[in-house]
Amino acid sequence: MSLLIIDQEKCKQDGLCAADCPMGIIRFEGKGSYPEILSEGESMCIRCGHCVAICPHGALDHTDVPLASCSAIDKALAISPTQTEQFLRSRRSVRQFTNKPVERTTLQRLIEISRYAPTASNTQLVEWLVINDPQRLHAVAGQVIDWMRSLLQDPKSTVMPYYPALVKAWEDGVDSVLRSAPCLVVAMAPAPAPVRMIDLTLALSYLELAAPQYGLGTCWAGLLQGAMLANPSLKQEVGIPEDYPFHFPLMIGYSKVHYYRLPERKMPKIHWR
Repeated sequence: MSLLIIDQEKCKQDGLCAADCPMGIIRFEGKGSYPEILSEGESMCIRCGHCVAICPHGALDHTDVPLASCSAIDKALAISPTQTEQFLRSRRSVRQFTNKPVERTTLQRLIEISRYAPTASNTQLVEWLVINDPQRLHAVAGQVIDWMRSLLQDPKSTVMPYYPALVKAWEDGVDSVLRSAPCLVVAMAPAPAPVRMIDLTLALSYLELAAPQYGLGTCWAGLLQGAMLANPSLKQEVGIPEDYPFHFPLMIGYSKVHYYRLPERKMPKIHWR
């Protein structure tokens, strides 16, 4: 059975699907013929769904990307350029969270949204680890502090200048590592391709942009990431498999704060050629 199913009554023989196929595996010989997949094409297909998405007539179906599961784009939901700019500029790193737990259904929805982030060759290898236990996260943050202490006690270690302040804050009862966040979401991917780090970064970006629409704030947990890269036992404690070298954690929770302005940034340096 072919991957492609063409409804000949709906097909207008415009060749849009063949022209847009990233792998070039759809053959279309012009008016009077219908698109078909090359004999060797099924093994090369990356299941991206471009062929289904680009047909305005709904004439093409794909056994692995069914037309029935591909929602039509609702033009009424499109946002304007001005709305787009505000939406992106209003994104903030949230470092103050309430004690309210994050509902599992909400986390599930955010991760499901994030699966639409692009991945290299549509491999979709990003996986997710969710720690929705504040006590466990407090223990993880404590291990990061212990790692910082060990560096500070070693005169040969290179340490960041703010490590002593973070350790002192912890001793005073302030968690500056995970900010007492009630939840941690980790995107991760297996070896070997380094491009997986880009895949999971894009997925996390999707998640953090979607989160405020559900009343949630996020912050990239760079201190934990650095500690895990330096200390494999901490990575194991968090729950990331040993053969998953690509990962990054994101704090998430209901924000204690609201923002009312869009802070300016430096103008971009653009090298036109």
